[in-house]
Amino acid sequence: MDAITMIKERRSVRKFKDEKVDRELMREIVDIAKWAPSWVNYQVARYTLIDNEEVIKEIANDAVKGFVYNMDTLKNAKGVAVLSFVKGKSGKLDQYGLESSENNTWEVFDSGIACQTFCLAAHAKGVGTCIMGVIDEKTIAKIINLPEEETVAALIVYGYEDGHPAPSKRKDADEIMRFFDR
Repeated sequence: MDAITMIKERRSVRKFKDEKVDRELMREIVDIAKWAPSWVNYQVARYTLIDNEEVIKEIANDAVKGFVYNMDTLKNAKGVAVLSFVKGKSGKLDQYGLESSENNTWEVFDSGIACQTFCLAAHAKGVGTCIMGVIDEKTIAKIINLPEEETVAALIVYGYEDGHPAPSKRKDADEIMRFFDR
């Protein structure tokens, strides 16, 4: 599958077959996702994969701020990747003799690149994904015993698709871009 087709065909999947994804296949997906670019190649993204139904239910019940849509998706999921990042590395300019921005969010940017790369790799391997952002990062970190130097960025539910969602309407390129000239 070429990259453009993959980008256009990947969907947020919320309905999965009643079948766990093989751990070796998930290892392959992470092995592909590790190629996501990052600040100074620090590779701050980390993936905690969960296929234990009890832990997934605990996250659904306690760690999505009562957001029913996420709770229902998680309760039907066979796998969840907790995407986290190592704090305090990305976006630091002091090594270049420059002052870093006060609101440095480059870690989040690196995590976003890693997240999309993970989802595209999963799609290429026949695994559907859905990124969840309405989450309680501290509760998730506690449930999975996340190392202190990491912060939860997102949940990625994964599994074998039970039907492929139709594409949502997209805006025309002219609606989302502009050229700037002086």
